[in-house]
Order: sequence, then C-alpha cells, then structure tokens
Amino acid sequence: MQNIENMPRPEIIMVVNSVATEKNIDKEDVFTALEVAIQKAGRSRYGFENDIRAHIDRKNGAISLAHYLLIVEEYDEENKCNQILLKDALLDDENAKVGDYVIDPLPPIDFGRVAAQTAKQVIVQKVREAERNRQYEEYKEKIGTIINGTVKRIEVGSNGNLRNVIVDMGKTEAILRYDEIIPREKFKNGDRIRAYVLDVRRENKGPQIFLSRTCPQFLAALFTQEVPEIYDGIVKIISVSRDPGSKAKISVKANDLTIDPVGACVGLRGIRVQAVVNELQGEKIDIIPYSEDRAQYIVSALAPAEVTKVVIDEESNRIEAVVPQEQFSIAIGRRGQNVKLASQLLGCDIDVLTEEQEQERRANENKVRSQRFMDALDVDEMIAHLLIAEGFTNVDEVAGVALSELAEIEGFDDDIATELQQRAKEFITKRNAEFAKKSKTLGIDETIKTVTGLDQDMIITLAEKGVKTLDDVADLAADELIEMLGENTLSEDEANKVIMAAREHWFENEGQNLDDEE
Repeated sequence: MQNIENMPRPEIIMVVNSVATEKNIDKEDVFTALEVAIQKAGRSRYGFENDIRAHIDRKNGAISLAHYLLIVEEYDEENKCNQILLKDALLDDENAKVGDYVIDPLPPIDFGRVAAQTAKQVIVQKVREAERNRQYEEYKEKIGTIINGTVKRIEVGSNGNLRNVIVDMGKTEAILRYDEIIPREKFKNGDRIRAYVLDVRRENKGPQIFLSRTCPQFLAALFTQEVPEIYDGIVKIISVSRDPGSKAKISVKANDLTIDPVGACVGLRGIRVQAVVNELQGEKIDIIPYSEDRAQYIVSALAPAEVTKVVIDEESNRIEAVVPQEQFSIAIGRRGQNVKLASQLLGCDIDVLTEEQEQERRANENKVRSQRFMDALDVDEMIAHLLIAEGFTNVDEVAGVALSELAEIEGFDDDIATELQQRAKEFITKRNAEFAKKSKTLGIDETIKTVTGLDQDMIITLAEKGVKTLDDVADLAADELIEMLGENTLSEDEANKVIMAAREHWFENEGQNLDDEE
C-alpha cells in the first residue's frame, strides 16, 4: 500500500468557519459537504465504479483520499474492483478478516476546471440542504405559536381573486393561504402581519411554513399573549369556537378560586379583549366561564339568550335547550351562528326549541306512549298517564319492575300493581307468540331482530313494507326509516343509530377481507 503524507490545509478550516458562520449552519455539515465534493471529484478521476472516499482532518484541514476494498473469500464479478481476497489482505495485515476494509491511500488530486466546478456545485447543494434542515427544525418548534412577518407579495388567481399571501419572516418565507385569511381582510406589500404557525412541512424546495389567522388556536394564542393570568397558568382556556371575522366564543376556567377568569380576560375597561378584537378585524368575542355543572355551562354557552330548560342525552351526545319564544331568534343567532358556535364550544349537538315546541313534542310523545299502555294493559287514560309520569316508557318495563315499586305509585295499591304486572306479562307472552308467527309468515330474517333500537312492532311494520333483512335496514336513509315507521316513533338521531347498527357487519366483513388479503 502507498504511504502518502497529507499536508495541513489551514485555508480549508477558514472556508468552513466562514461558510458555517455566514449560513448559520453546523460546521460539521460544511465539512461533510466538502468531503462529498472531493469524493465526487476523486471518483471522476479514478472511475465512478470505484469506492473512493475522502476525509478532511477537522483540526488542520489535511485532505486524505483513499480507495476502500472489501475483504472477501471470493470475488463478486459485478463489484470486483472494490474487493480484495482474504489471502492477499493477510500478506499486509495478519489480523485481516472477511468484512473488513483495506484502505488504499491515493495521491491528492489536482482539481481541474470541470472538477472544481462540480465540487462547487456539490458544496453549494449540501450547504443549501443543511440550511433547509436547520430552518425546518427551527420553525417546526414554532408550530402552535404566533409569529410576526411582513407581506412580501400577494398571489392572485386567474379570476382576479386573492389566492395566497407570501409572508417574509426574515430568513425564509411563509404561506398564508386564502382560506386562512379573515374574510374582508385586505393586505398590501410591506404590511406587518401576525399569524399562527399551523404547520411546517419538509419539501424539496425547502421547508414550507403554513400560517393561519382563522383557526381557533390563533384566538387562544392571542389571549395568551394579552392576558398574563393565562400565560402564567392561573387561568386556563378550555375551548374556543370561531366564525372568523364575525363572532367567537371562548370558555375559560380559573385554577385559583379568588380569580375571576372572565374579568381577567376582559381586562380593565376591556383593554385586553379589545386588543384581541382589533387584531381580528372587529370579531365579537363572548367570554364564557367554564362550569363543571354541564347544564349551567350550556346556559352560559348560549348567551346572550336566556335558557329556561336543558335536557341532556348522554347516549347520543345531544342537548335540547328550551327558550321562551322571544328568545328563540337570539339563541339561534344570525344564520344559526350562535347555536353553531355553542355546539362547537361544547363538542356536541344542540337543538334549540321554544317552550311551545317542547310542550307540543312532549305531548305528542306522551300521547303515543299513553295509547300503547291503554291498548296493551287495557287501562284507562289516567292510569297510563300515571305510569308515564313515573318514567315508564314501555310494557316490558312494567313487567320487569319490582312489584313493590309499582305499588308505591300514588293511587296504586298491591292489588292494582299485581294486576297491572300480570296483564303486562300476558301481553308480552301473546306479543312474542304473534311476533314469531308473523316472522315466519312474512319471512323475516333472524339477523334483523339483533338490531339495537328496533322493537318487535317496528320489525313487523318494516317487514310489511318489504324490509326483512339486516342489509335491507342498512340500505335505508334516516328519513326513509322514519317515514316507514310513522311519526313520533324514532327521532332522526335514533334512526341514524339504528341504520349504523345494521351496517356494522359490513365493516366487520371489510376488515375480515383485508385480513384474508394480507
């Protein structure tokens, strides 16, 4: 093997330090870029098929170039030029073994014009990649924060509408997409701008930084900047909902009971909230105190409307808010804005009803239930109403309840309770027998009987209209199911739940098919 002395090259160290300082990147990245450039020039001279590697001494800048040969038992004809047989390697090194490398030093190369240009291109490319990686890591850490920048240019679509705003952030640019700009907001080149860093993506042309002024997080971040109690963690932002440029709701909670969270956010004479409103182009902001009492929280969320009653359905995650007739338009808001923002704030659907609508609906539901009790138990309207008032919704509940509980109902005694429960059990026995008979006659598939939310009467009604299998139910839309069963039988939400329950086997089959394919 050749013995080649590598001369110190202090100018290399100077170049590395200069480039690293100017581009604000790690010196190791510059050294690596130089080594790749020298390696490429070496392969250009000695042959690209050869495993030529370069190394720069980090202390004195000395450049070494070498041909790496893999020690093997037998040659691989396709890569013979980069291999050496073990028996030959042992002549120079008795400790050589298969898998190690023999390093054959090469004389320093004299960079010609083409080689120098190639090396320059490689260095520039590697330095640019290192700079992009540094920018990506730097701005990735800023996701979820507010940044300041200057409008560099405004991109306009072919139809003349605003597309994107390009923001100069000093060392790089960011994109404020047209759908992340507050409606009616106007920008011109040179304008100062504040925005929320929504995402940072690594792309070929460099890190792409996406900004937003419409997301709820921007509003929360603005309050964090303006309200020291939020910044310090004394007051916590629970939830935010926005209709950008128009209205927003933010719920806050104080970890210190002596602090008024709403007052802290409003500030003396409204100075804090006004600063946020000004930044958001006059967007009206409702600041709502969070409450562990969900009903109270709902009432606050629907402000400024006055809510007289709240009904919470935990199973379907729906809420009914009952308001006086004169408060209905306020609760709904312009174009449904107030109830929509309240729903987003709470993370559930809110149905707003007037007191008259709620009373009418309850009356209809009670009328249907009352008639069912009267028909099934052969009782008068008064007894049916008493059962409904006690919370009974169907005959099965009357048959299954403890006799003592039934007897405790005002106006009932042990004899009445016993008689009612006996009639309920007889009705269920008769109903089950009739259901079995009709199921056979109508050709009802057994699978439809497993759908949660459908009782026997509903299944018979559907079968009489041609819906006899699980797939038949799954193919229906909610409005079709309600129409078939009749009004006041199922709500739209309940109908959707029935249909989704019927479709569960589709998804199970899809999962099974995927497993089989794998």
